[in-house]
Amino acid sequence: MGAAMAGVRVVTDSGCDLTDDMAAANAVTVVPLTIRFGDEELVDRRDISPAEFWRRCRSTAALPQTAAPSPGAFQSAYEQAAADGADAVVCLTISSRVSATYQSALAGAEALGGQVPVRVIDTKSVTMGQGLMCLAAAEAATGGAGIDEVVALVESLIPRTRVYGVVGTLDHLQRGGRIGGAQALLGSLLSIKPVIQVSDGIVEQESKQRTRARALAYLTAKPRADAPLERLAVANGAASDIDAVVSSLRDIPVDHELVVAELGPVVGTHAGPETIGICYQVRAS
Repeated sequence: MGAAMAGVRVVTDSGCDLTDDMAAANAVTVVPLTIRFGDEELVDRRDISPAEFWRRCRSTAALPQTAAPSPGAFQSAYEQAAADGADAVVCLTISSRVSATYQSALAGAEALGGQVPVRVIDTKSVTMGQGLMCLAAAEAATGGAGIDEVVALVESLIPRTRVYGVVGTLDHLQRGGRIGGAQALLGSLLSIKPVIQVSDGIVEQESKQRTRARALAYLTAKPRADAPLERLAVANGAASDIDAVVSSLRDIPVDHELVVAELGPVVGTHAGPETIGICYQVRAS
């Protein structure tokens, strides 16, 4: 690649749910988290695809767990970017309030010893909320934006990025410790379908709907109410009704093409199967 890679390189972690093709097309380096099924450790994307992850979730009672990448994995990604000719690196991580990944990315930058300037940003987001920020940052970098410009862009996008989701059940969120236990119990007793949102980096219950159909209608109304949008994405966690949801979003005014991605193991571990996430960026006012 050589000199063609000069400029800012965007690095992220696999919590972003960018497909390998999207990452490659935008020259984004994705550092993988690790997924554990019992004693078996699998590197996200390399050892296990989203499809394989969801197949395993359906066939095993044990809940998978995730582990952050090591600082060394981030250090290697930064070193590779420098070797490819990058002048600087901007690393966008999954919310520090759901994962230790941000701390690893910082530690990896410190270990680098100034070989290439690195700025690490906590996106305070997950899945394609994080992924869309990576795409915006990568496009700016390709357009010649410097490190300060790319960082400023991402920091402006954080408060304009929305992530909402409908989960199949609250089991995974409850057992994974990512949502309050009492709420989860109540939800299962009344068979209420909660809508979750990522608020300041934390996964919270945003509202309760009586049926999944109502929850999905409520979900798709969110980006419509906030349109016109800069970017819009859907994250599909092995949901049987994903096609109808994607179709219902096609006419929402958005500056970039609608992105449909698979919800990967990192967020999927906590959200569970049948999850649909809608992630978008509202335009700057």
